[in-house]
Amino acid sequence: MDITSQCVVELTWTLKDTLGEVLDELEEPVAFYLGGHDLLPKIEEALQGHSVGAQVDLHLEPEDAFGDFDENLLFLEPKALFPKDIEEGLTIEGSALPAGCNPEAPRNVLYTITEIYPEHLVLDGNHPLSGIALRIHLKVNHVRMATTAEQEAGTCGTGFFKIEIGDTPGSAGGLLH
Repeated sequence: MDITSQCVVELTWTLKDTLGEVLDELEEPVAFYLGGHDLLPKIEEALQGHSVGAQVDLHLEPEDAFGDFDENLLFLEPKALFPKDIEEGLTIEGSALPAGCNPEAPRNVLYTITEIYPEHLVLDGNHPLSGIALRIHLKVNHVRMATTAEQEAGTCGTGFFKIEIGDTPGSAGGLLH
């Protein structure tokens, strides 16, 4: 069966940056719905017409992946507003930011604590892969027609490194891959 929109593909992949550093490796096949919210549009486009066993190599510029890095999504917040056991790398939903945080910080974004100073910490609302050109090697392991439920939902319940918070259509809460 050839891949068309509104079908389900099971993929494995290796995702690298342009320097060749592996960012993610999906060794066991995962199902994604084409024509919905699961994959980036450039990946869906590249898969069209392929079938089981196909291997596709793509180069994605930031605008075709997770966008450019936006300095307006960086916020310096008082450390005292956060729990004492807070650590770099933790994520916080914007809707759960403590009272007293910058009111201009969007509440429908997932923030990562990127730096902790004695009195402040840095919240970064950018996708972790924003501003990065990506290379991805995809392998098609299985193709099938989507169920009616998958078509109505626009998803198989998985997403390609999407971070979605409650206000986003098709949201499944905070989701990263």
